[in-house]
Amino acid sequence: MLNFELKNPTKILFGKGEIEKISKEIPKDAKILMIYGGGSIKSNGVYEQVKEALKDHDLQEFGGVPANPEYEILLEALKVIKDNNVTYLLAVGGGSVIDGVKFLSAAANYEGESWEILKKPVRTLEGGGMPFGTILTLPATGSEMNSGYVISRRETNEKLSSGGPGLFPQFSVLDPEVVKSIPKKQIANGIADAYTHVLEQYMTAPSSADLQERIAESILISLQETAPKVMSENFDYDAAGNFMWCCTMALNGLIQKGVITDWAVHAMGHELTAYYGIDHARTLAVIAPSHYRYNFETKKEKLAQYAERVWKITEGNIEEKAEAAIKKLEEFFHSLEIQTKLSDYTDHYQNTAERIEKAFTERNWVGLGELKKLTPKDAYKIVEMSY
Repeated sequence: MLNFELKNPTKILFGKGEIEKISKEIPKDAKILMIYGGGSIKSNGVYEQVKEALKDHDLQEFGGVPANPEYEILLEALKVIKDNNVTYLLAVGGGSVIDGVKFLSAAANYEGESWEILKKPVRTLEGGGMPFGTILTLPATGSEMNSGYVISRRETNEKLSSGGPGLFPQFSVLDPEVVKSIPKKQIANGIADAYTHVLEQYMTAPSSADLQERIAESILISLQETAPKVMSENFDYDAAGNFMWCCTMALNGLIQKGVITDWAVHAMGHELTAYYGIDHARTLAVIAPSHYRYNFETKKEKLAQYAERVWKITEGNIEEKAEAAIKKLEEFFHSLEIQTKLSDYTDHYQNTAERIEKAFTERNWVGLGELKKLTPKDAYKIVEMSY
């Protein structure tokens, strides 16, 4: 097991009706800016619960943060923060809204152009960001219990990430009731996103961190078993709770400690979202199978372990189990009605591999993956395999 440090200060308020407790989590004298997305919170009851809980607080609003939070729109929110001397941020939404609020937390006290925070990148230290809390309405990214975020900039076709220990939410409310109103396509995205988050921290090489491996495998199994229940038309509160907690546990920092991690799938997937506007989770489903096939020799032992422990595949040698594991992964994505080829999403994919190779080269991303050996040329080949 590798050396590691672990500190996660986020307080979780899990369960039905927990939104009412946020008034006790936010200082009475805070000037709050509630930030949300397209307005679904006004139709699922969350908005009214927040307004009621904070009726005795100084509360302002900023809506309209899109999926894959746009830098230009976040700058509008940043102006509201500065013009109104806001002291506390409240993200009410899914991972995009929460990521946007983390960026705003970092940018609120940053001297200079805000994009520098992602371009350099600048890591926000403890105490360096504006305090914020979150109310999760779309399980997927785990952003409600970690300190990382990803921001898009449409004018330059960039999607970059940053973070730091100063960007953990002070608290996050997880009420499974919100799953009832989420469209099935978005639930499928959430499952695929969380599942791939686990794979990025697990599908590397066998390690001695047995507990981390077992926790990762249990999240994968739970997502597989929960998926048909939350995709059903009949709402199941317990299944929704399992789904929501799996998404949080997949990326709250726990399972990546003491092991090597990959994240090359995300690096390539982010480019597909930036170029074509494809849902983030679906870009991961496009890249992951090709990534594992391209890196088969270095990952085959872990792929075989995944086949045995997660899919109960016991027949065959290591190579046969590993290949069966990749097929099972593709079948799982397909069961969610998520396609796994880039050509399923766009007719203009022919030069995508070349664009990604060029972008990675210009950013000097010359050593991706758990072994830091994947080059831009390797990325070209993986993306080309994904067509």
